[in-house]
Amino acid sequence: MAYLLLVIEPVEQRGQRTPEEGREAYRQMGEFADGLKARGVLRACESLTSLKDASRVSRALADDARIIDGPFAEAKEMIGGFFLLDCETHAEAVEIAATCPAAAWCTIEVRKVGPCYL
Repeated sequence: MAYLLLVIEPVEQRGQRTPEEGREAYRQMGEFADGLKARGVLRACESLTSLKDASRVSRALADDARIIDGPFAEAKEMIGGFFLLDCETHAEAVEIAATCPAAAWCTIEVRKVGPCYL
């Protein structure tokens, strides 16, 4: 069963780190990914750049697409990256999330992959 671990971090967090601290965090996350790969549960993972490089697209209120480029003033958190896992149970995915180094500085959201109508 597929589970997505979303790394949800405060928007200002990256700017408060030194370059060395940022590289160390990235190294720790790389080691975490390598461990998941060795266990055979990692399908994919990626780090995401900051909201300054993002755009939001919506047609919810109009026929024409509304595009807003980042950074987004109202955002307090952002998705900093993700891990797509293949786990037997939700409990296993949560256990893995609890061992993620980023859980020390942000929130790891565990989501089961499936249809949006469930």
